[in-house]
Amino acid sequence: MAITRISHSSSDIILILAFMSIIVFTQQQQQDSTPPLALDPSEQEALYRVLESVNSAIPWRTIFPDDLCSSAPDGVVCDFFSSENGVVTSVHVTELSFGYVSDYSPNPPCSSNSTLDPLLFTAFKHLRKLFFYKCFTGSRVPAPGTMPEGFGFSLEEMVFMENPGLVGELGGMIGNFTKLRRLVLTGNGLYGSIPSQIGDLVSLQEITLSRNSLSGRVPGNLTRLKNLKVLDLSHNFFDGNAPASIGDLVELLKLDLSFNGFSSEIPSGVGNLKRIEFLDLSYNRFSNSGVPLFLGDMPRLKEIHLSGNRLGGRIPEIWRNLGAVLGIGFSGMRLEGKIPASMAANLRNLSYLLLDNNRLEGQVPQEFGLLEFAGEINLENNNLSGTVLFPDGFTGRIGKKLRLGGNPDLCVDRGTKIDSQDLKFCPRRDNELVSALSRDGLSSSPISAAFRSAYSSRMLVAMVLYVFFVGRD
Repeated sequence: MAITRISHSSSDIILILAFMSIIVFTQQQQQDSTPPLALDPSEQEALYRVLESVNSAIPWRTIFPDDLCSSAPDGVVCDFFSSENGVVTSVHVTELSFGYVSDYSPNPPCSSNSTLDPLLFTAFKHLRKLFFYKCFTGSRVPAPGTMPEGFGFSLEEMVFMENPGLVGELGGMIGNFTKLRRLVLTGNGLYGSIPSQIGDLVSLQEITLSRNSLSGRVPGNLTRLKNLKVLDLSHNFFDGNAPASIGDLVELLKLDLSFNGFSSEIPSGVGNLKRIEFLDLSYNRFSNSGVPLFLGDMPRLKEIHLSGNRLGGRIPEIWRNLGAVLGIGFSGMRLEGKIPASMAANLRNLSYLLLDNNRLEGQVPQEFGLLEFAGEINLENNNLSGTVLFPDGFTGRIGKKLRLGGNPDLCVDRGTKIDSQDLKFCPRRDNELVSALSRDGLSSSPISAAFRSAYSSRMLVAMVLYVFFVGRD
């Protein structure tokens, strides 16, 4: 009887599986008979018009006559959207990227007469990414005065890179983009100040506004952006004090304020950025405060750039906890005193060190010759002195990237493998002088034995030389 029950059970399972297969097949047939979702005609027309504004020489409607989401050109990305019960109900444009970047991302190319009409983008209610690279490089293209209402509700990334023809005030480019994570406007013709409403974009993780013509003060309400990881305002015309509250952005990984007109002291609040990896405050007007001691409490630092500020003072002993540092830029800072050997002893991963054009003195620490990853060390134009003692393996590897010129009292031994610029050879020691004179024929002189027995006395050497040369005359 047990065997019979097992047999019946197996038969039931086979029937159930067969029935389920029929249901799945029927559903598949129904799905196959349902026409595929297509882009809404108004959104399709808006997309055609955007493509034509970017490059009117390409017959977009002829090349892509069908639904632009089913056969989209490069740079156009669509996504399906579902109802609450998971049924796919629509398809929409979610990403638009224009301008050649590389062969691996062949976006639609821009023409020299590309235009930008923000109203065209209001049809894309689900747009998450908008990207323009080298599209506005010829004639002047006005930046939006204001972003149109209804645009950017879903926008997460807005990137305009290398568009010098895009000219206008920055404020017009910033709308009520509450979901915006990346704002990258670099290498454009934008001017004016940073609008205070940028502090309302609380989802921002990156603000990069480098290489524009922006000016004025940095708004203090940037500190509301608690998720911010990258703040790059480099190569602009900002002035005044850097906001002390910048230290409240405790999630920052990169802070770049270089090539501006910030003045006074480096804000002490920067020392609160314990997660920072890249810090560049170079080529501003910070002065008379020395190298900040708080750098020693930033264990994740990989690059430190303070060049071009008149900070003055000595290089402090702060390197014990900075073993992750790869690069240091301390050029032209009016630094004085000696170079601490502890820099080389602790910064074992150092790739480049720039201490040129300062007032540093004393010897070059031999410990730098032990840095196995060093690719560039620039100590030019200081007051360094003494003999440079680096292993041949180190100098042979670093080559011309070891820059020591402009130090009148610095010298190298003869035979040292240093591609020196204007370095002189160090004076020969007594035993080296004896050897050289012997090679020049002094060993055949009647007084050569006496000379060799007394070469350690510099006075006697001088007397022997005098007698020798007078005797020859």
